[in-house]
Amino acid sequence: MKKKDRHQKVIDEISINRKVSCSALSEKLKVSEDTIRRDIKELHDKGLITKIHGGATSNVQKLYHYNEDIIYNRENKIRIAQKAISLIQDNMVIIISGGTTNLMLAKLLPKHLKLTVYTYSLPLAMQLTEHPLVETIFIGGKIYRNSMVTIGIDVIQFLSNIRANICFMGVSGLDIETGITDEGYEVSLIKKAMIKASEHIVYLTTSNKLNIRQGYDVCSLKEIDTVVTDLDLNDSKLNPYISAGVHLL
Repeated sequence: MKKKDRHQKVIDEISINRKVSCSALSEKLKVSEDTIRRDIKELHDKGLITKIHGGATSNVQKLYHYNEDIIYNRENKIRIAQKAISLIQDNMVIIISGGTTNLMLAKLLPKHLKLTVYTYSLPLAMQLTEHPLVETIFIGGKIYRNSMVTIGIDVIQFLSNIRANICFMGVSGLDIETGITDEGYEVSLIKKAMIKASEHIVYLTTSNKLNIRQGYDVCSLKEIDTVVTDLDLNDSKLNPYISAGVHLL
């Protein structure tokens, strides 16, 4: 493994786990602990991680009470995030909605990417501060405490004045007949504004959200650009969506 690739693996492990030991990294990456210690020192000197005794930790203090360490369906959301990252290019303008799948996407963004990211999710905005080349714009408004996102007309008006290359949107429900739906009325309105503000919409959904209908429409099936799931494309659960012409990753 090349040094650059190994450094990215070290950063990814710290982003996911927030704290890792040299011995764990050595075992996972199949290199000596001395090599890992040198990697950690170099990354620490660049300001990308924080070196501690026996390992390394994230260099951003957790300033919000959202506990991403107990994310449900964690491995599947990591798989989705890794697929979604393949769609991102340098210097893009991106909108990212709330939700733990998108939070995982923010955690795993490669540190070398230079991006402008708009989000109305407070946990996600805080997570993005770990990325030195990402300019993060937090969209202010009334905070919905259950999910720590901002809602209201201020958010919608803000979104109406921006243009993004790509939007990564979390999904509450995806159904072959109703398309994308959400459980909250105000959030559904914000997601519609995100669609209007973006050239390409990528919906991130774990397989347990498939064939689910929530109370409020976001967009129809024919309006969907791309859906990223944790499933392999040959999984039979995806057959109806493939037959309907949905682009899947």
